[in-house]
Amino acid sequence: MHMVDIIRRKRDGHELSADEIAYLVNGYLNGEVPEYQVTAWLMAVFFKGMSFEEVLALTDALVDSGERMDLSELETPAVDKHSTGGVGDTVTLVLGPVVAACGVAFAKLSGRGLGHTGGTVDKLESIPGFRTGLTHQEFVSQIRKTGICVAGQGAMAPADDGLYALRDVTATVESDPLVAASIMSKKIAGGAGAVVIDLKVGRGALFGNREQAVPAARLMESIGRARGVRVECVMTSMDQPLGNAAGNALEVLEAVKTLKGQGSADLAEVVIALAARLLTISGEEWEGPAAAAEARRVLEDGTALAKFSQWISSQGGDISFIDDPGSLELAPVTAHVKSESSGYVQSVDALAAGRAVQLLGAGRLRRDESVDHGVGGVFRARTGDGVSAGHVLATIYARDRAAAGEAVRRITAAYVVGAEPVTVKPLFIA
Repeated sequence: MHMVDIIRRKRDGHELSADEIAYLVNGYLNGEVPEYQVTAWLMAVFFKGMSFEEVLALTDALVDSGERMDLSELETPAVDKHSTGGVGDTVTLVLGPVVAACGVAFAKLSGRGLGHTGGTVDKLESIPGFRTGLTHQEFVSQIRKTGICVAGQGAMAPADDGLYALRDVTATVESDPLVAASIMSKKIAGGAGAVVIDLKVGRGALFGNREQAVPAARLMESIGRARGVRVECVMTSMDQPLGNAAGNALEVLEAVKTLKGQGSADLAEVVIALAARLLTISGEEWEGPAAAAEARRVLEDGTALAKFSQWISSQGGDISFIDDPGSLELAPVTAHVKSESSGYVQSVDALAAGRAVQLLGAGRLRRDESVDHGVGGVFRARTGDGVSAGHVLATIYARDRAAAGEAVRRITAAYVVGAEPVTVKPLFIA
């Protein structure tokens, strides 16, 4: 095989064979296929698309590029969750303990995030001592012990890491076949039998509207069916940040507040809905309304909080921040974003707010960058809220005054305040 021929065939809209796709993936991973040729192929896929058979072959090749977690030795079925990302997406830190508290094993392998804020692993690593680099046996043992484990994906689907990094810098992220194969390769390699995928839709999300998200959702569900994994997609709004916090340590603290019943209502609403879907498709004897009621119960009565504490301490984390939030280090410089007029918050531009937090250091511009766990923002006013002139809309945590001032400028611009009340769009889209 010759890579030039593979690029040419895809450029001209022809369907590639499974062998050709495996050749490309394996060649890129072992260095035989250079990045510039892979980039050319990615752009061809972006414009010409892929058949379902091609997407399935790409998914398989990405899975086969690394290790695969075997969870068959667990006594109960394991479930997983994935989000396509947004601003202030703290869901996993609350959802995992809720699902585990309901008696269903929650097993998630997570990567480090590119974009607005860090990934789930980055958030957890803001907790002193928390271990995300676990062996296969440690991962399984942790689930047996506490019913929940979230760890770094390590050697799972390593080829996808490389392809995603190239997509991110070549404007080829927004491709349904590439999105579906990337997400599903990691979910299949992770070993869970059922997965709920939270597709974020809106200004601060990968998908701008429902129509853009539906084909990717159907594609991922079809891949799941073909490979024996129950997949259900839920679309949630990301026109404004979800919850109140954006930034790694800040999101950990918000997760604790939510588990204590003091967090934002929208974050709790998403957690309960996703937990209900996970319980329902887990293979256990759960039905939708009963599953939602049980998820709400464990969130409200402290059972999920106790599970969170057990989980964090079992993976080596110092849990003193649960009772003493001040023990979790935050950036030393704070600044407030204040409303310039009285009225109602018409909108909060999630993308602009996310980029402001990213530039503080909470997220990455390049994959090889580290994140600053202590920086970020807390959004104190949401769409539909009434505010007066001088009302604090958000609080910024930064390392220096210059960075704080730039973040204040950007987030001030992200808020639109007007005289008339507004109707808040539904949180769930489909």
